[in-house]
Amino acid sequence: MKLAVLGGGGVRMPAFVHNVLSRGSSFDEIALFEPDSFRRDTIGRLAVARAEALGHPGVVSVTPDVGQAFSGADFVFSAIRVGGDHGRVIDEEVALRRGLVGQETTGPGGCAMALRTIPVVLSYCQILARCAPRAVLINFTNPAGLITQAIATHAAVRAVGVCDTPSGTVDSLAAFLGAGRGKVAFSYGGLNHLGWISSFAVDGEERIGVLLARYEELQRFDHRFAAFDPGLVRRIGAIPTEYVYYFYDPRRYVDAVARAGASRGADVQRLNSQLLAGIAKAFDAGGGQDAWSFYSMLMGIRHDSYLRTDMNGDSMRLPAGARSGADERGAPAGPGPGGYEGVALQVVEGLTARRPGLVIVNTRNGTSLPFLDPDDVAEVPALIGGGGVAPLAGGELPRSARGLVTQVKEYEREVVNAAVNGDADLAALALALHPLVPGVSVAKEMMSEYRERHGPHLAYLR
Repeated sequence: MKLAVLGGGGVRMPAFVHNVLSRGSSFDEIALFEPDSFRRDTIGRLAVARAEALGHPGVVSVTPDVGQAFSGADFVFSAIRVGGDHGRVIDEEVALRRGLVGQETTGPGGCAMALRTIPVVLSYCQILARCAPRAVLINFTNPAGLITQAIATHAAVRAVGVCDTPSGTVDSLAAFLGAGRGKVAFSYGGLNHLGWISSFAVDGEERIGVLLARYEELQRFDHRFAAFDPGLVRRIGAIPTEYVYYFYDPRRYVDAVARAGASRGADVQRLNSQLLAGIAKAFDAGGGQDAWSFYSMLMGIRHDSYLRTDMNGDSMRLPAGARSGADERGAPAGPGPGGYEGVALQVVEGLTARRPGLVIVNTRNGTSLPFLDPDDVAEVPALIGGGGVAPLAGGELPRSARGLVTQVKEYEREVVNAAVNGDADLAALALALHPLVPGVSVAKEMMSEYRERHGPHLAYLR
C-alpha cells in the first residue's frame, strides 16, 4: 500500500514515521508532500533518515509535487496548516486582544483557521480525485470536524476525520478504574473538540456514577480533567473532553494566557523555530542521530507542556542548549505510538480489514445524534471494517451539551457556506453564531482584522 501525507513537513512527521515503521507498517511507500524547501530539508530529511535507521530505506520520500505524492495512493493523511505557525498566532491574538478565547481550533481562531484552510483542502481533494480516485482521505487538519464537514459536503473523495482527544479520554478513564480497554463499553458523542462521555461500563457494570463521584481523584490522576469544576461536571452528568474547557470556563483561559504572557500558539511558534534550526544545524554537522535526539527532546517538551498555558498560565520552557531526549529505543520523549496518527492507523487497519474495530471518528452523522441532520459530520463511535465506516448511536447527551452542539454545528455549516462562496459578510455572520463570540458587531470587527492580517490567505473572501 501507498500512503501520501499532505503536510509532510509538519513537526510530528519524523515521530509518525518512527511509530508507523516500528510497529510493523502495512505501507510499502510513504510519500510526504511538502511545498516548503526548508521543511523538506529538515523535517522531511529527518523522517527519511529515521526510516533508514529503522531498516526501511527507500520507503519514505519527500516531494514538492502533490500529484506525484497522490499518484497510486491508497490512503492520504491530511495535516496541513495554511499560514503556518504565524497564522495561528494571529488567530489567537485577534481574539485575546478583545478578552475572548484565542485558541487555534475553537471560537474565532478556529473560524479564521477554517476559512484559510477550506479552499486549499478542497483544491487538494480535486487533485486527489483525479490522481487516486479510490483513495481514502483521513483528515486531521484542524479544525478537524469542520474541515471534514467541508470535504464531506463539497468534495468527491471518501473521507473520515480523526482526533485522539476522545480515545485518549476513554483510555484514561479505563486506566483510572484499573480496567483494560477490552473490558470497557462507553457512550460518546458530540463534535470535534466538543464531546462528552455519557456512559462508561466495565464488565457490563455502569461506572459513570463512580467517575463523577470520584472526579477530584480523577483530576489528580490525569491533568486533562483538571480544568473542570467538579460540581459542574457532576451536575451535567457526563464527562467532558478537555477542549470543552474553553466553553465552560473562558474567563479562566483568558486570565491564564495573560499570566503566561503569550498564547500557546506563540510558544509553539518559538519551539518550532528552534526545532527547525537545531535539526538543520545537526545535519550540517553530519549528525543524523544528533538531529533525532534534539528533535526528540523538543517534542518531549511540547508534549509535557500541553494545555499548561491555557489552564495554569505556564509558558513553555525551552532549554538554552540541546540534550538527548530519546529513550533507549530511540523514540521521542513523551507518549509512544498513538496520538491522532495512532487513531488514523486504526482507521486504515479497519478499512483494509486487517483489524476491524470500534474507533471514534468524525463522519456523517446518519442517526447517531438524532438532534443533528443526517449529513452533518459528528464525532461518534463507528464500526470500521472492509465495508466502510458505520457510525453508531452517540449516546444520550445532557440537554446543555445538546444545546452547545446544536449551536456550534450551525456555526460550522455557515462557515463552510461562507468559504465555498467566498463571501466575507457570510463569514462574519457565521462567526457571530459561535457561542464564544459576543454578538455580530464584534464578529464583523474581528473578521475585518483577520482579513487584513492574513492577507492573501483570506483575499478570496469578498
